[in-house]
Amino acid sequence: MRRFEYHEPMTLEEASTLLTTLGEGAFFLAGGTDLFVEIRERLREVRHLVNIKRVPGLDRIDYCDTGGLRFGALVTAGQLEASEAVIAHYPNLRAALRQLASIQVRNRATVIGNICRASPSADTIPPLIADGASIETYRIGGGRSIPMAEFFTGPGRSVLEKGEIVVAVTVPAPMPGSLRAYIKHGRRKAMELATVGVAVSLDTAGGVCTGARIALGAVGPVVLRAPLAEALLVGSKLDAATVAAAAEQAMQECTPISNVRSSAEYRREMVGVLTRRAVSQAQEVAA
Repeated sequence: MRRFEYHEPMTLEEASTLLTTLGEGAFFLAGGTDLFVEIRERLREVRHLVNIKRVPGLDRIDYCDTGGLRFGALVTAGQLEASEAVIAHYPNLRAALRQLASIQVRNRATVIGNICRASPSADTIPPLIADGASIETYRIGGGRSIPMAEFFTGPGRSVLEKGEIVVAVTVPAPMPGSLRAYIKHGRRKAMELATVGVAVSLDTAGGVCTGARIALGAVGPVVLRAPLAEALLVGSKLDAATVAAAAEQAMQECTPISNVRSSAEYRREMVGVLTRRAVSQAQEVAA
C-alpha cells in the first residue's frame, strides 16, 4: 500500500478547506468499503485521506410527516435499512438497501458513499430518484440543494465542485395512496451489481394514478428517468394494458450497453419486464 497523509477534521469548514487545499489526491473517508479496496489494489492514487467521522451531526436519521426523511453522510446502509421510518414509508428504498452487498458491508458502508460513487448500477439511487430525493451540500460560502436526478453527469462523475461536501439526503414524505417498489435483476441473489434495476413511485387518488416516477438503473451512463412512460401511467387506473404500454415505452427510453454482465438487447428487454413487475409489486405492497 502506498503511503498517504491522514487528516481528521472536526468541522465541515475544516474538512472543506482540506479538500480544497490538498488537491486531487485528497479523498474523504466515511465507510471506506470501496476506497480501501481501491487503495490496496492501486486503482486510486490517494495522497491524503480525510476522515470525516468526527464531524458532528452527520450520523443522524430524522423523519417527520411534513418534511419527510433526512439522513446524514455517516449513516450506514444497515442503519437506514433498520430505520422505522424507512420500513414504514419507503419500501422501495428498503428493498434496495437489503440487496446492497452483504450484511457485513452494509454495517460499514454509508448510503451517501454509495450515491457519490455515481455508479449507474448503484442500488440506492433508483428508488431515491423515484421518490424525488435531493442532495444537501456544504462548502465555505454556502451550500446548496440539488435534485438527485440532476446530480450525476456520467459514470463516476457528479456536479460536485471543488471543496463541496455532500452532508445529507432528503426525501419527501409519501403522499396518501402512494405506491412504491424497487426490483433488482442480477446474475446472483447477493453480492452482485445490478444488471438492471427499476424503481417506481406512483401517487394515486380514487384508484387513479395522479403522479408517476420511474427510475432505471444500469441501462445508461446515469440512472435514468422515463418521462414518456410515466406520462402514460398518469390519469389511468394502472390497468394491465396501460402498464404494458408504459413498460414498452420505458424500453425505448433507456440506453443500455453490452458488457460482461449482459447484452444491451437483454437489458432493454428486462426494463420492460421489471417495470411491469414493479408496478404490480407496488400495488400488492400497498394492498
